Amino acid sequence: MRRRSIVVGAAIAFCSVWPAAASLAATGAHAAATASATVAGAWGSATEVPGTAALNKGGVAGVISVSCASAGNCGAAGNYADGSGHQQVFVVDEKNGTWGTAREAPGTATLNKGGAAQIDSVSCATAGNCSAGGYYKDGSGHQQAFVAGEANGTWGTAREVPGTATLNKGGVAQIDSVSCATAGNCGAGGLYADGSGHIQVFVAGEANGTWGTAREVPGTATLNKGGRAAADSVSCAAPGNCSAGGAYLDGSRHGQAFVVSET
Repeated sequence: MRRRSIVVGAAIAFCSVWPAAASLAATGAHAAATASATVAGAWGSATEVPGTAALNKGGVAGVISVSCASAGNCGAAGNYADGSGHQQVFVVDEKNGTWGTAREAPGTATLNKGGAAQIDSVSCATAGNCSAGGYYKDGSGHQQAFVAGEANGTWGTAREVPGTATLNKGGVAQIDSVSCATAGNCGAGGLYADGSGHIQVFVAGEANGTWGTAREVPGTATLNKGGRAAADSVSCAAPGNCSAGGAYLDGSRHGQAFVVSET
């Protein structure tokens, strides 16, 4: 059910093969390491996310992103179809190994007038302190980007990412990745359509629980001559110190990779 607005390239995987002359000792060590990794933890039985049966009247639900702050303390987010067939978003927490009841992400019902919302990424810095981001369709059918935050186990009201209304002249915006270094201090990356309909990329930061204004990723206007870019991954090691990466189309419409860092 996960939907992306653009595809700018495809990854190529390379496989390595053990050379015929590899020593038995090396092979044995590799096998032992693999076995250790396999038995290090035992997975329990999968269960339906508590509460989603009540939400998912339309019969289409799924978890899209999970993040764990510590053992048995995680946050998850996904979407479901309500009784009218509209796509809504939910959040749910695991505390001390027990999953709580999923609920509609607060505030998204007000934002999602167009009936198509999704949370693409959630990140939890400590137990009960998470941030999430995704998109929704407003009453005009335009796709907007939103963020939502959880503090001490309580999810606050989702809101449009500050500044994206100015950037998103083409009516297609979304958060693709969120990373939290500490509670209330996160970074996010996503995309938007400018006034010419070109897909550009933005970053936004949260400091002490407040999201700042989104801005176009510096330097990408020069790189993105083909008008298709995406910020696919963000990682924050400390407040205000994040890195992001993604892709863009160059002037020859070849897909290229970019990285950018915040210090």
